[in-house]
Amino acid sequence: MSEQHQNLAVIGHVDHGKSTLVGRLLYETGSVPEHVIEQHREEAEEKGKGGFEFAYVMDNLAEERERGVTIDIAHQEFSTDEYEFTIVDCPGHRDFVKNMITGASQADNAVLVVAADDGVAPQTQEHVFLARTLGIDELIVGVNKMDIVDYKESTYDDVVEEVTQLLKQVQFNTEDASFIPISAFEGDNIAEASDETPWYDGETLLEALNSLPAPEPPTDAPLRLPIQDVYTISGIGTVPVGRIETGVMNIGDNVSFQPSDVGGEVKTIEMHHEEVPKAEPGDNVGFNVRGIGKDDIRRGDVCGPADDPPSVAETFQAQVVVMQHPSVITAGYTPVFHAHTSQVACTIESIDKKMDPASGEVAEENPDFIQSGDAAVVTIRPQKPLSIEPSSEIPELGSFAIRDMGQTIAAGKVLEVNEK
Repeated sequence: MSEQHQNLAVIGHVDHGKSTLVGRLLYETGSVPEHVIEQHREEAEEKGKGGFEFAYVMDNLAEERERGVTIDIAHQEFSTDEYEFTIVDCPGHRDFVKNMITGASQADNAVLVVAADDGVAPQTQEHVFLARTLGIDELIVGVNKMDIVDYKESTYDDVVEEVTQLLKQVQFNTEDASFIPISAFEGDNIAEASDETPWYDGETLLEALNSLPAPEPPTDAPLRLPIQDVYTISGIGTVPVGRIETGVMNIGDNVSFQPSDVGGEVKTIEMHHEEVPKAEPGDNVGFNVRGIGKDDIRRGDVCGPADDPPSVAETFQAQVVVMQHPSVITAGYTPVFHAHTSQVACTIESIDKKMDPASGEVAEENPDFIQSGDAAVVTIRPQKPLSIEPSSEIPELGSFAIRDMGQTIAAGKVLEVNEK
C-alpha cells in the first residue's frame, strides 16, 4: 500500500482530452468502481462484443456525470507504487480554478494535457500561468491524441517546442517539466510503453507520476487549520472540523481561533472516528477545545497556536492574475474572495503596479485599471475580518481566488499582511 499522498492537478484546454485521461488513469490503476466495469462486461457480452473496451468506461463516466451520479472527477483517487494521488482539478468543472487555488485542493504537481493536433490554446496558457503563480513544483506534459496525428514524431516535437516556449515565457523552469507522447483514448504510453512510438524511449505517464519528488509535509511551520464546519456532538460538546494545512496539533496545546479571537486548550482530537494524540498536515480532524461553544467560532476561522496566532488582515497586498472579466477592474471594486475555507467580500483599494506576466517586471506604476490577461500588485481591504498569511511564509494559507458573477475572475497570492 502506498502511504505517501500527492494532490495532482490535471490542467489544459477542456477539449484536449483531460477527462479521457483522468478516466484512463483510473482505469489503468484499477480505480474505476468495480460495479461500473462489471456492468459493461455484461453489456459487452450480451452484444456479442468480446473485448471489454475502455471506451465503455468513458461513456459511463460521462453518463453518470450528466445524471449527476457518483462520479465527481473533482476528487478521484488512484494509486501508483509510490503514491496515492488525489486529482484535484476536475475537467470541465466550472469551479476548477477556485478549487485549484483554495486550500484543500492545492496541488503539489500537475499534468498538463496538450492535444497534438491543436497545440497551445489560450486556455493552455492561462492554466500554465496559474500553475506557476500558485507554485506547482513539477509539470508533466502529456502530448495527447497522438493517434489522431498518426504518432508522428515531427508533430510531437513541434508541440514540445511550442509548450517549452510558453513555459519560458511565464518563467516556469523547463527543467522541472517532462514531456510524454500519449493517447488517452488508445492508452499509448500511459501504463505501458507504446509500440506506436518507437522513437520515444522515455517514461510512461504512470512511471513519471511514480517518480515525482515527494512533497515535504509542512510540519515545521506553525499550526494552521482552517475550519470547515462546527458541530455539536453529545457527550463531547463543540467540535470544529477541518484539514490541517501546516504544523502539528497535540492534545494539551493552547490554540487560538482567528478572526473570532477565542481560544483554549485542545482536549480531544479525532480522526476517522478514532481518538488520536496528535495530527499533522493533510489530516482531516475533529477536535474539542475547552471553553469553546458552538457560537464562538465558525467556518472560515483558522486555528493556530495561542503564542503564534493566525494573522488577521486589516489590509493586505497581493499579486493577482486576472483571468476573465467582461470589462475593467478599477480601485473600489468589491468582489468575493475565496481563501482556504472563508469567503469574504473585499475591496480592491488600490492597483499599485501592473506586471509584465512574461518577464515578471513592473510594466506600469499605479495604473488606472487592469483587465483580462493582466497581472498586478494590488492592495485589498476585507469588508469582514479575514485570516490570511503571506505566501512567502505559509503558502498553504497565502493564495486565494476572486469570484464575481458566478465565475472565477482572478487568482492571487498574498505578498504582505497589514494586521489589525
